[in-house]
Amino acid sequence: MIIAINPGHAPGGSPDPGAVSPDGTRESDITAAVGLLVSDYLQQLGHIAPVIQSDDLVEICNTANSMNADLFVSIHCNAAYNPNANGAETYYANGSVDGEKLARMIQMEIINGIPVLNRGVKQAKFYVLVSTYMPAVLVELAFLSNRYDESILIDHRCQRDFAKAIADGIVKYIAEVER
Repeated sequence: MIIAINPGHAPGGSPDPGAVSPDGTRESDITAAVGLLVSDYLQQLGHIAPVIQSDDLVEICNTANSMNADLFVSIHCNAAYNPNANGAETYYANGSVDGEKLARMIQMEIINGIPVLNRGVKQAKFYVLVSTYMPAVLVELAFLSNRYDESILIDHRCQRDFAKAIADGIVKYIAEVER
């Protein structure tokens, strides 16, 4: 299978690093690290898992669509004005049955493997979810604006855990739809 992996925001943080924590941790750096690990895990299992990181959402979606990807996974870090906001959540496009199934499997793996609050699976009309032709999800790993969540996001071991959880959710989804 071809699984397009999209670490959110611009490579190297320029021009848009996405969310930035009070300590200067950039979303684009965390998502790049986790996205590459997800790709590595999936490739070890025989899947094709190109990483598409760009600041241009049209380019991201066009690239995934033109490669005829079977699945699309966008990886992000959340942020909020309230520093107490925390946890992981996974989004899918309104009405996408397969997107919802994939989102639920990824969210379950994250919550079972990483000590973060379960903010649930939600519908959204995010550009990358509605402009891709395949089942698509957007994973918000945790909040950079929350000290505890940030400590998890910057920990390399936890980054591997997030990546493994996302990859495991994808693999479980593939196994279920191929039955």
